[in-house]
Amino acid sequence: MLEIIKSRRAVFPIQYNDSPISKEEIETILEAANWAPTHRRTEPWRFKVLQGEAQGRLADFLAETYKEKGKNFSEHKYNKYKANPRKAACVIAICMQRDLNETIPEWEEIAATAMAVQNMWLQAHEMKIGAYWGSPGICKYMDGFFEMEKRERCLGFFYMGKYDVELEKGTRNSTIKEKTTWIE
Repeated sequence: MLEIIKSRRAVFPIQYNDSPISKEEIETILEAANWAPTHRRTEPWRFKVLQGEAQGRLADFLAETYKEKGKNFSEHKYNKYKANPRKAACVIAICMQRDLNETIPEWEEIAATAMAVQNMWLQAHEMKIGAYWGSPGICKYMDGFFEMEKRERCLGFFYMGKYDVELEKGTRNSTIKEKTTWIE
């Protein structure tokens, strides 16, 4: 497990090849997400899977929403919004359903959703599927693209695709010993 964790990398849409990802592969990745830790078993993660023509519609929506509502418009960024969903074999919108009774702090719901995404990322990596979690500021406008439940919000997009490139070896800026204090 530690080797899988240490070798996992962000693999970006520009690196994906044209190989499809099957529904069964996506379901396996989502099943891994469903086993993330969750306080009071609220299981706040929600996913919206986009493939095929839906990816093109997402790309157009992201680009036009960015053009209309984004700050400091950049043609380069606009073009990435138009291209990245189309380059992926699959895009999964990562959403979080807030506990309507607010029985636990919101940050715990976000953390649980992030742990679900980490499980997805590790499972995808083990299956030789590249992934990247992008969280653009325009996520807050996703209720204009798909229906969302009350208190549900989009936290980003999980782009996935198969790849041929050799992934770089990972590094860290400091050791775990430098980040740990032992108290006895």
